[in-house]
Amino acid sequence: MRRAGAVGAAGLALILVALLFDAAPLFVPGVALITLAVSAQTWVLLAARGAHIERRLESERAIEGEPIETTIEVRRGSWGLPGAAVVDSLAGKPVPIHAQMSLISGGRTASVRIVACFPRRGIRRIDPPSLIISDALELARVERVSTSPPQELLVLPRTERVQWAPGAGEKWRRAAGTASVEPLGATEVDGLRPYRPGTPASRIHWAALARGAGLLERRLRADTDSRPLVVLDARQSGPSAQTEHLDAAVRAAASLVLELGGRLGCGLLLPGEHRPLEVEPDLTAWPVAHARLALVEGGPTTRAPGLAPGARSAQVLYVAATPMSRLPVGLLGAGVRAAVLVVPKPLISQPTHEATFEVAGCIGFVVGVGRRPRERERVA
Repeated sequence: MRRAGAVGAAGLALILVALLFDAAPLFVPGVALITLAVSAQTWVLLAARGAHIERRLESERAIEGEPIETTIEVRRGSWGLPGAAVVDSLAGKPVPIHAQMSLISGGRTASVRIVACFPRRGIRRIDPPSLIISDALELARVERVSTSPPQELLVLPRTERVQWAPGAGEKWRRAAGTASVEPLGATEVDGLRPYRPGTPASRIHWAALARGAGLLERRLRADTDSRPLVVLDARQSGPSAQTEHLDAAVRAAASLVLELGGRLGCGLLLPGEHRPLEVEPDLTAWPVAHARLALVEGGPTTRAPGLAPGARSAQVLYVAATPMSRLPVGLLGAGVRAAVLVVPKPLISQPTHEATFEVAGCIGFVVGVGRRPRERERVA
């Protein structure tokens, strides 16, 4: 409102000069300036009182680095909008509204489309948008903040295709062809999953079918133990504790879960947890795993993931966000047949093992094959 006040003060000064020096021609511009300042300020205040602004997100989730679209709806009141611009944190700078929304002509609503992207995963708090209302000469200016509450957007880690070394992916394809075979001695029930053709009738959960839940089958403990397990270690310390390394490790873990889970199913063990999240080949649990990966926080106080002795006998893919050359001691007694250590490229100084694959800026190395802890002690 400073400009309107300055214009009004200028008009008042002209009127005073006209009275002091008996200059009648100065009365007209003086009165005009005062009228212009008062009318502009009054119009903008009335227009701001009846205006409304609201943001509509197309989705509550987004992939890091990919664009997400949001629409901001602006509605004018009975006094129209002489001029307006939208201020939103997603846009970065004010976006003028070009649609006519004046009192005489134009519509009552207008929309502004904003496309934004987020470079890093996590929860993002988006403050409500605001509307800047001004007259054509910008003498008066009022900002009206939206009454809607702040919104939250979950930014998910980006996934990439796993680039297998020549011949390294063949064993996964062979495993995918035999993963549906029921292991011998599998008697402990570990939940339900959608029915797969060829499953014995004894494993069908008839009670679920009677309740209308569809055709489901019992999943046995040996099913999950025979699948690969992706373990994420988010611990960081020293000069290498950078968010870029942690984000690369999270992207690699997400890419491996999506690749292996879609082929034959796999497990995901997150920092500080002892029970993995199972992802079936139908990827029903993938959205949950993807969201939990987006919320992983690293640092020196982060707890390491751990497996109880004998809890897993399949291959483990250990994704670390800190320099590491061998499998942690805490996993040596878990009955692991083979292990792949996945580390971001910048943290690898002198590779001592042959690379198995590359994904999301990380490289995987085979570091252990089927020796029990006692055998390791004898060799040592």
